[in-house]
Amino acid sequence: MSEWQGGDSGGREFHRVSEALRSRMADGTYPLGAFLPSQRALAEELGVSRDTVQRVMKELADDGWVESRQGSGSRVVRTGAVPAEPVRTEPAEARRRRSPAGLGDVLNRVFAQPEVTLDVYTLTSESLDAHIRLQAERIASGLISPERVTLRLLLPSPAAVLPYPRVKGDPADTRLRARLHEITERHTASLHGTLEVLKTQGYVPSVHAEVRYALLAPAFKAYLFNGAEMLMGPYEVIERRIVLSSGEEVEALDVLGLGAQLTHHVRDEDPTSSGSVFVDSWQSWFESVWGLLAE
Repeated sequence: MSEWQGGDSGGREFHRVSEALRSRMADGTYPLGAFLPSQRALAEELGVSRDTVQRVMKELADDGWVESRQGSGSRVVRTGAVPAEPVRTEPAEARRRRSPAGLGDVLNRVFAQPEVTLDVYTLTSESLDAHIRLQAERIASGLISPERVTLRLLLPSPAAVLPYPRVKGDPADTRLRARLHEITERHTASLHGTLEVLKTQGYVPSVHAEVRYALLAPAFKAYLFNGAEMLMGPYEVIERRIVLSSGEEVEALDVLGLGAQLTHHVRDEDPTSSGSVFVDSWQSWFESVWGLLAE
């Protein structure tokens, strides 16, 4: 695998973008044969310079993940392989309840069911938006046919003073907070539009989506599926450079969202099992915040 050697900040940004794009190709966000967004769009979305994106795309091409052609963009030619399961001594069911899992994998399985209920708590709806659009494509092509889709999305209130993202050394600078709100609004509107098309075009008989906001600063992201399983992962705080829409770069304190490690938990027949207690506890937490704190 090729490597790019740069300063500590540049090297970390390069690695973050590389891992984010590889993860998206592996979990189906960018499926085999699909074209990646433009380098300019990726740079704006991921908050890095175009030079960083160009270097990452070169590495992905060298490693055989994408095929790049001048004027045509970069097309996915490899989506990775699922590594062999390591040898463990604990029971398989216990491993499955706590094993790392991708959001795309779980959504593929959940959306194949007649009833789909998603309760989501996150900093933005960026990752969810991409995955729901992928599920909409599967529905429109006739691969799956859920009868009811219900989404409840819980986000931090625009009035909340979040500890991140913010300009390092200047907490009074609100530009990154405004940028966060713009990203959230864009992807939330996209989610609503995607689900509305599924309803109006008759692909899904019943569709309901609602967004509420709470005065909370997310330290983690959580996805609850049909009250039966959950994906959860922490937001790791990092220092990185962010490119603003004006082209100015600022040193920022931000969090890793796209690269957050998600842990899978499953409710089973035993209400006292660790998986059942975990999922039920967090479902109760979501209901309490949704009903009592969120607007």
